[in-house]
Amino acid sequence: MKRNALKALSIAVLIALVSVTGTTASAQAPTGDAKVGAQKVRMCQGCHGIEGWRTAYPEVYQVPRIAGQHSTYFVSALKAYKSGDRKHPSMRGIAGSLSDQDMADLAAYYAEAK
Repeated sequence: MKRNALKALSIAVLIALVSVTGTTASAQAPTGDAKVGAQKVRMCQGCHGIEGWRTAYPEVYQVPRIAGQHSTYFVSALKAYKSGDRKHPSMRGIAGSLSDQDMADLAAYYAEAK
């Protein structure tokens, strides 16, 4: 699926969430600071900062680009890795080390990144 289509789908899911619940998860989440997030990206850049990077653990797959990702989706994905709802051992370990504020800061940074 193309990047713009994924963004549109992510936004559509968020709109559906708001219409069903009357709120979004980000309404209660801390506000992210992109400048602070820029100081926390080292753990992300090793995989997500390399164009066309593929990883071989736990299986070979293309690592998604996260620059420009919608911040609410970004935080939701990190929380899903942290809780184990998304199954990737490396991402679970990384997300497990992040506070809600760390997630918000990284999301703000990557939402502005191109």
